[in-house]
Amino acid sequence: AAAKRKRAAPAARPKKRAKAAPSAPHPDAQPGPEGAVPQEYSIPPPVSQGKWKNKERVLIFSSRGINFRTRHLMQDLRTLMPHSKADTKMDRKDQLFVINEVCEMKNCSKCIFFEAKKKQDLYMWLSNTPQGPSAKFLVQNVHTLAELKMTGNCLRGSRPLLSFDPTFDKEPHYALLKELFIQIFSTPQYHPKSQPFVDHVFTFTITDERIWFRNYQIIEEDASLVEIGPRFVLNLIKIFQGSFGGPTLYENPHYQSPNMHRRLIRLSVAAKLREKQQVKEVQKIKKKGSKVLIEDDPTEAVFETPAEEKPVEIQFVKPESKPIVKDKKKLRKIQRKKQKKLFRTEA
Repeated sequence: AAAKRKRAAPAARPKKRAKAAPSAPHPDAQPGPEGAVPQEYSIPPPVSQGKWKNKERVLIFSSRGINFRTRHLMQDLRTLMPHSKADTKMDRKDQLFVINEVCEMKNCSKCIFFEAKKKQDLYMWLSNTPQGPSAKFLVQNVHTLAELKMTGNCLRGSRPLLSFDPTFDKEPHYALLKELFIQIFSTPQYHPKSQPFVDHVFTFTITDERIWFRNYQIIEEDASLVEIGPRFVLNLIKIFQGSFGGPTLYENPHYQSPNMHRRLIRLSVAAKLREKQQVKEVQKIKKKGSKVLIEDDPTEAVFETPAEEKPVEIQFVKPESKPIVKDKKKLRKIQRKKQKKLFRTEA
């Protein structure tokens, strides 16, 4: 019988080496026993050699009750901002200061919160958590990436340029909003999920007391701009000192709430209907009023000429009744029989 072998300690397995493309043989390398030249393995360096210092993260989420357009807009912002994070929808019964705790748990220093009311009004909160400040906007004229079908396209995760209207530097509340936009929408340099390219522009323009957001692609050939999307308009409501609350720093005097806007539209329609009813009542009163009798005009009968009187003819003989025959052939036969009778009587 074969002798039993003693179990030895398991030998350590050799570590796996990273595969790489075969490099050219070194001139000083000596061939092995079989004439083969050993290959050198090299791992390529990362794309960006810099250090990721600005570690700001933006939490983008919404409350319950948003429609599909708001959901698509929120998803578009997440794709355009590689330094963003997502979270589940917040219950509408919760207070807004709870968002500060959510941002702390998600390790986020900025927040974009979409708040829906009455399933038709959309509000956007931009906040620097947890110290503040924060701004509340009414979002209007929303158009998403899939809806616009623009010809522009940009690299996913690329860093954008931020373009601001000159009005942002003239007034203090716009200067505060500019700094808030820069810290939220600018992608940090050397971010792990970002690409080291700049191929699109975020523009913030002030027109009609509102902030218009547009996204354009930079074409390399002639440096022209082609719109990508999404697009929306921000109507500023208030700027608060704290995060999602606190003392009011600025209140927009030109802001009109959606409820007031809809109320004015209803009042204008009701005023038009009321005016039509009043016109009808006035017309009825005019018709019922006493009519003024106009005296006879003596010159009215100047051109009247008397008509010729025709003699009255009285018929004493009853006219012959015609036979009612539906079939035309029978009628012709009856006429022929009458004609034959007449010929016979004459003969």
